[in-house]
Amino acid sequence: MPGDGPGAGRDEGVGGAARRVLRSETLLVLALSLGASAVSALISFIGSVTRPGGLKDQAATLNGSHAPGRPWLDLSWQLFGIATALVPVLLVAHLLLRERADGLRALGCDRRRPGFDLGRGAALGAAMGGCGLLLYLGARAAGFNLTVVPESLPDVWWKMPVLIASAVQNAVVEEVIVVGYLLRRLGQLGWGPLPALAASAVLRGSYHLYQGIGGFVGNMVMGAIFVLLYRRWRRVGPLIVAHSLIDIVAFVGYALLAGRVDWLPTL
Repeated sequence: MPGDGPGAGRDEGVGGAARRVLRSETLLVLALSLGASAVSALISFIGSVTRPGGLKDQAATLNGSHAPGRPWLDLSWQLFGIATALVPVLLVAHLLLRERADGLRALGCDRRRPGFDLGRGAALGAAMGGCGLLLYLGARAAGFNLTVVPESLPDVWWKMPVLIASAVQNAVVEEVIVVGYLLRRLGQLGWGPLPALAASAVLRGSYHLYQGIGGFVGNMVMGAIFVLLYRRWRRVGPLIVAHSLIDIVAFVGYALLAGRVDWLPTL
């Protein structure tokens, strides 16, 4: 069937009726996942810039408590949020199976090349994570970014496992949908390589807009790099590893260092 390979291009497009179905399917998947997050982030950003005071004096909390003072209920909510956030990925896998494209394996999300995925992902995560931290600190100092609070969970036994699970969930959802799935569908719909790259990168930046302009620009650049590497490697596996490591370091590192070092902004 047309479009079976990772990042299907314009030469693997589809006919008129099938094109309309794929367009509707793509919009629905995004509306249930990162497209909705982008709209939410935009509304949040508008609220932040119209609030008295500078952006850096406001906070964007990524992993907060849902039931303060009730750790077991809080844990239930945390696990529920992580599990339900992965549902759109399962939907994408189902849609790809119906396409007879071997599910997520068509995007390179499998265990066929673990050494490749871990090695390339670790190197990419180290490079992108360091650059991202410098960009965040610079944007916040310039007043373009909110103070990002990666976690504000209570000090309970499940804190670190939940932060790690949240990081991996973020990585899987974003890389499968905004890179693998979106590029495949845009290629089948006849989009050229550059417009598809721009759409993926802008979408990634948009759902980080709640952090401020720095979060938008930094993630848009990261998105463009991830698209180029996906086209080279034809696998989202390394991207998932890199993204997971970046978020794990951010979440766990903040939990360990907040209030203990001078260079890490807190509110």
